Amino acid sequence: MTTEAAVLKALSQIIDPDFGKDIVSLGFVKDVKIDGSSVSFTIELTTPACPVKEEFRRQADEAVMALTGIERVHVNMTSRVTAGISDKLAIPGIANIIAIASGKGGVGKSTTSVNLAVAMAQTGARVGLLDADIYGPSVPRMMGLSGFRPEVDVEGKTIYPLENYGVKTMSIGYLVEENKAMIWRGPMVAGALGQLLGDVAWGELDYLFVDMPPGTGDAQLTLTQKVPVTGAVMVTTPQDIALLDCRKGIDMFNEVHVPTLGIVENMSQFICPHCGESSPIFAEGGADRLAQEYKTGVLAHIPLDMRIRELSDSGTPVVAALPDSEQAVAYRQLAGEIARKISIINRRKIDIPVTVQG
Repeated sequence: MTTEAAVLKALSQIIDPDFGKDIVSLGFVKDVKIDGSSVSFTIELTTPACPVKEEFRRQADEAVMALTGIERVHVNMTSRVTAGISDKLAIPGIANIIAIASGKGGVGKSTTSVNLAVAMAQTGARVGLLDADIYGPSVPRMMGLSGFRPEVDVEGKTIYPLENYGVKTMSIGYLVEENKAMIWRGPMVAGALGQLLGDVAWGELDYLFVDMPPGTGDAQLTLTQKVPVTGAVMVTTPQDIALLDCRKGIDMFNEVHVPTLGIVENMSQFICPHCGESSPIFAEGGADRLAQEYKTGVLAHIPLDMRIRELSDSGTPVVAALPDSEQAVAYRQLAGEIARKISIINRRKIDIPVTVQG
């Protein structure tokens, strides 16, 4: 009769490509049950957006089915998103905070943030999206929530986020008129961002994406000083002037000890809506060269496509409106890459021994 030890030995052949260890020694395999010729067990991954989830399922099924006397195998795939260890005061319930940033405006950072957040939520992750752009908030319109107002508790101290497409969101745009100009100095911006971070009832989140304003100013410093930021994703277009500012953004996050998870090259190709031909109207290869310089990676190449722009303006992100399109697939792959990078970073933090003095 097959034993639990035999099942675990078979599953130890499966190597996680990111951690370089087998899934048994990593602690991913749980609840092994054997009932005659049937075996069931759970593989608990570090993120529901794991890019190799289905490959793990296939390998696990084949490995256990190869055991003598086994006729049926049930693999239950679950996940528990890891959080890094930090000596900073985190927002209760939020495992990971990711800054979506750019060195300059107009590169599609908010469009990237919205589609990334929705794509991550589609994997089953618990996701929040904070619009940190006080002067030019875009999240309310792009998430189809323009004109809505968040609820506040009776004491006026807690704000409840608005939710759409499975994503909890908060923005200064929910609290002021859409056409009202925010004529605020730096300390007021920092104070508002601090309230949007700390006074919102986010609940339990696996990932909180922060759509940052362009540049390297007050909002960026406030975020990194108030909360432990797991990592930053830099969004740029391929032309030299955008890459110059993207470089400054990476340098800034390096200065405050926030790792850059990678670069998203937005508008990498223009897709003609009539013939479908692609053209690199903003040059090409710039993000790859910058990533090589900073020893990071290009997480995605997102095309300049009319449907992405039209759907963003209408409040229906392309990953929700056209989930089978090439554009939606690109954003889902981006979500998987970011989730993978975060799992690696957090695993490294957890594996570092903590010395208790006393």
